[in-house]
Amino acid sequence: MPATPPLSVKGVLIHDGRVLLLLNERGEWDLPGGRPDPGEDHRAALAREVREEAGLDVAVEAALDEHLFEVLPGRFVRILPFVCRLVGGNAIALSSEHLEARWIPLEDLGESLAGHRLPAGYLSAIRMSQRLADAR
Repeated sequence: MPATPPLSVKGVLIHDGRVLLLLNERGEWDLPGGRPDPGEDHRAALAREVREEAGLDVAVEAALDEHLFEVLPGRFVRILPFVCRLVGGNAIALSSEHLEARWIPLEDLGESLAGHRLPAGYLSAIRMSQRLADAR
């Protein structure tokens, strides 16, 4: 494993009791997001990535717990998730980076959804975001 795995910022976007998930080319549910450009602020990068991948505008709020994700055997990425809030409409304009996008009801979440894996670190970030929202 490299000394410092690459960083990917991810957005937990919950709206009307549902969370936005994107189906990636590995057949896994993913949170919207990606790698910041060199020198780019993490929150600005995430807002850009959500707009590019799903056509949605978001306000990027609190950072959640960072974790390591093994994307492929022996290949790790540092995941830094953030709570996001929808700004504007919730109609998704899916990019070519993902196969599908869905607003998944929070009560339906588990490590398997519609026959596809939801990585445990993403599920944990979604649950943490829910707890923060409930505490408000």
